[in-house]
Amino acid sequence: MTETPNLTTTTTTAKKKKQPQIKRPPKRLVNGIVLLNKPAGVSSNGILQKVIRAFNAKKGGHTGALDPFATVLLPICLGEATKVSGLLLDSDKRYTATLKLGEQSDTGDIEGEIIKTLPVPELSYVLITKAFAQFLGDIEQIPPMYSALKHQGKPLYFYARQGIEIERPAR
Repeated sequence: MTETPNLTTTTTTAKKKKQPQIKRPPKRLVNGIVLLNKPAGVSSNGILQKVIRAFNAKKGGHTGALDPFATVLLPICLGEATKVSGLLLDSDKRYTATLKLGEQSDTGDIEGEIIKTLPVPELSYVLITKAFAQFLGDIEQIPPMYSALKHQGKPLYFYARQGIEIERPAR
């Protein structure tokens, strides 16, 4: 009778080296409003996160989501100042815009595909004043699908890019 040799093998796994953990200092209670000149190409939230990291602040918020291509003076509220961000959000604002007349895009902004082109009439002060008159005073409008407004926690543009239309009330 021959004995069969023990064929059990043991495998050894090399232990992974632990990466040294960089300890971040504890968040600080920073209170105040930072007025930041937001450049094009960055979202409002992207700027907010950079400011929070720069100050190592516990709490922060911005005063309204803007299109990434917008350049604007963006108030960033830190700490106790976040309590007034709603007041700033609801306050009157003024915007300066550069327009390209005669073209309509599928997204309603410069990033979309041109879907309609119309001839631009010769402009005059009277014609421009008449066109802008419809935008004076309190108005209600239905927000475009390509906007940062949230629906179930996601911006509307998230749904629009998938071809999903969400019903939006006028505001």
